[in-house]
Amino acid sequence: MCRFLLCKSKQLISPKKILDSFAKMAQKSKAYDGDWQGDGWGFSWLRDNKWQEYRSVKPIWEEKEKLSEFPQSYIFSIHARSASFPQHKNNIEYNQPYINESYSYVFNGLLKGVTLSLPGDIGAQKIWLLLNDYLKKMNLIQALYKTTDILKKNSRIIQALNIGIAGKNTISAYCYYLQHQKYYSLQYSNNPDIKIICSEPIDRFNFKLLLTNSLIIL
Repeated sequence: MCRFLLCKSKQLISPKKILDSFAKMAQKSKAYDGDWQGDGWGFSWLRDNKWQEYRSVKPIWEEKEKLSEFPQSYIFSIHARSASFPQHKNNIEYNQPYINESYSYVFNGLLKGVTLSLPGDIGAQKIWLLLNDYLKKMNLIQALYKTTDILKKNSRIIQALNIGIAGKNTISAYCYYLQHQKYYSLQYSNNPDIKIICSEPIDRFNFKLLLTNSLIIL
């Protein structure tokens, strides 16, 4: 289980305050089973119309000095990771966000008994590569619905399936959960100047609940 945040600003902003608030939230947040988000984190931001990224295997709240080093941006995404299995800890390649030329992707959720044969080592990677295949054939909304529909049809159990996508002009998220609403529901803040989609509310913003089986684009 993980936490993520997507942000889109009308003006260039320093991400430090939002990173600080996210780090505090991630440190305090516990999953329904007591799990935490201490297995690394990542940050991606748009600069000169290209996605940049930083990833670490340390907990985000242990890298407070690093949070002030990132440049201003209009759009960025953050992810704090909780590894599902001990053997998947301390591998920086497993830490999100994952990026391509157009998008920054983040995921949290839990799928069991997936019968699809997909490339990738962990679930988040497999979903990202599946989504990428559909993005080559259709627009983002169609690709998200196609990806999530395929996963639903080919999984024995889905506790949650939350996908966040930061594009070059929008932030989007698909939210789906069948259990543990308090942990798996997404929140969004649709202010005129700064728009945020987040796993849990953070300081200084008013949030609304994104219901299960919902797609939002801001």
